[in-house]
Amino acid sequence: MDSSRAAQANLAVGGSERVKVDICCGKRCGSMKGEAILHTLAAEVKRRGLAGRVEVVCGPCRGLCSMGPTVAIYPQGLLYCRVETDDVAEIVEQTLQNGQVVKRLTYQEPAEFQAIPSFKDLAFSGKQVRIALVNCGIIDPERLDQYIARDGYMGLGKVLAEMLPEEVIREVKESGLRGRGGAGFLTGAKWEFCRKAQGSPKYVICNADEGDPGAFMDRSILESDPHSVIEGMTIAAYAIGASEGYIYCREEYPLAIARLLNAMAQAQEHGLLGERILGSDFSFDIKLKEGAGAFVCGEETALIASIEGRRGEPRPRPPFPAVSGLWGKPTNINNVKSYAMTPQIIRKGAKWFSSIGSPKSPGTAIFALTGKINNTGLIEVPMGISLGDIVFDVGGGVPKGKQFKAVQTGGPLGGCLPASCLNTPVDFDSLQDAGAVMGSGGMIVVDDDTCMVEFAKYFQPFDQGLGPHPAVHLLID
Repeated sequence: MDSSRAAQANLAVGGSERVKVDICCGKRCGSMKGEAILHTLAAEVKRRGLAGRVEVVCGPCRGLCSMGPTVAIYPQGLLYCRVETDDVAEIVEQTLQNGQVVKRLTYQEPAEFQAIPSFKDLAFSGKQVRIALVNCGIIDPERLDQYIARDGYMGLGKVLAEMLPEEVIREVKESGLRGRGGAGFLTGAKWEFCRKAQGSPKYVICNADEGDPGAFMDRSILESDPHSVIEGMTIAAYAIGASEGYIYCREEYPLAIARLLNAMAQAQEHGLLGERILGSDFSFDIKLKEGAGAFVCGEETALIASIEGRRGEPRPRPPFPAVSGLWGKPTNINNVKSYAMTPQIIRKGAKWFSSIGSPKSPGTAIFALTGKINNTGLIEVPMGISLGDIVFDVGGGVPKGKQFKAVQTGGPLGGCLPASCLNTPVDFDSLQDAGAVMGSGGMIVVDDDTCMVEFAKYFQPFDQGLGPHPAVHLLID
């Protein structure tokens, strides 16, 4: 048998080998008939007598939103894109039964099938570096064992067995991790302020109130890898001396909430949350608070007021939450992405993290790349990458032969950078110097057909009541 026929034969279900068919049911693919494909495929597998050897699962977001719904077949590693329910019978018959690739559904359509491309070989992912998204699309978010199999909770085990709280804080400070919620404040410094603050109890809060239009970074992490956030929060709690934490997640994220609750229950059951975690003297528990969707509650003092049962309104600072936060006690608040990166910083070390990205903004940035761009989706790139590399290499450029006009970063109160800024490094300081902001991670590309006045006007109703800032700062050539 020649190599091409052997490769095809290896795709077929045979013997005792189990095959997993993973349909992306992230919110975007879910809204694009992902769940309908899931049910149709499960029924077709059963009808053809393959149910004992083929597992059909609802999988997490892989970031390839423009290619959804996607269907991945393991262990073969085959990825089908833009699948419709009418394609299901062909996938089951041709691939699962006959070991043949349905070429029209693959990411690319080579003249002759030679090998199944891995995710890292796709143009979309060539310049990406995954830290917070490392497990997204890889593990089943509802199975603790799969998270543990990829070194999950090893960071927590390390700090409880080997490190003093001060050593944990020092490691995070030396990594240079800056808060991924938008402000870019040094995470380790914030932890240190909270640990040194007088008063008890102390609290840890995860800000998952993601309200920017077109933003879905935090939601995707919570839906795809909830244990990473729980582990990161628990490490932070150990570092600052907290025994209780809250995840503040908007109620419009029902799948994220369901998977968080499942992960919290699993962690409790296996001694990773609650009393005497991993047999140590440290105890920590997490509660979930569902927000009503008010954009202002993404601001930390308004978020605290909402948890306390009051109207979500910002208050003047100081005092800052690290000194007087939840119920007037010292409180540490970080974003979903900040907590998700923490376990790997502890496991791999501060030098590893600081070697990625730019000197003043180490690590990676996560963006929801949307608008007039070929590869819309969720991306994670090293800090310092240029805007042009994101738009044209990762994003695949502007569709339909149109010209790039501008990119908006930082949400509805952010800035629009024109073509003259395409060489701008994407990090906290460089974007600010250019007249924009990093924000929480929204990035909207517009083409030469877009009227920038209308673009700004579109966001104005959303921004009403948020203060004197304009909807967007327009920097036009």
